[in-house]
Amino acid sequence: MEHVKTYNAQELKTPHGTLIVEGPIGAEKLKKYTFHEGLVAFRQPEKQHAALIEISQLPEGRIIIARLNETIIGYVTYLYPDPLERWSEGKMKDLIELGAIEVANQFRGYSIGKTLLRVSTMDDWIENYIIITTEYYWHWDLKGTGLNVWEYRKIMEKMMVAGGLEWFATDDPEICSHPANCLMARIGKNVNKESIEKFDRLRFMNKFMY
Repeated sequence: MEHVKTYNAQELKTPHGTLIVEGPIGAEKLKKYTFHEGLVAFRQPEKQHAALIEISQLPEGRIIIARLNETIIGYVTYLYPDPLERWSEGKMKDLIELGAIEVANQFRGYSIGKTLLRVSTMDDWIENYIIITTEYYWHWDLKGTGLNVWEYRKIMEKMMVAGGLEWFATDDPEICSHPANCLMARIGKNVNKESIEKFDRLRFMNKFMY
């Protein structure tokens, strides 16, 4: 499957200034930008910056960023699921994972996450994919926000819905390990019936073991 990436951009006005939300962004452009020191949800900023550069060079990899001038203050990543996860077992070329979404703490509350997701879906090629995201409460910034797991999940769900994702049931053990965890997905208009059925089988695998 050929992976076509069409650049889109949108301005977003905030009290900190006007942000540019753009992507998919290539490695060369990412290298020129500074990575905000508050982007620490997954690893240290310099290491996460390097990870984004690596992802952008993958055939299917997509990086959408929000930046203030030359500083990246938020991003979302898309790539094939980890080979160790069940979602890669179907070897589906048209299933990609929203692997990470993060906005620096001082920039939260201005719909930046929603805008990142909306810009992601402005590329018509996205309609050829099933996009999934696995939400685990232990990845959420409960301490920084002061929210409990249910309040945080409500915010996450609202943000994902802005990108066209909706809740899907699954028997995945990690997701089922806590009621706040969830699987969300967006099935593109051009995804064929065979791929949708394969995705359904990936969602419910344990019944075949009985």
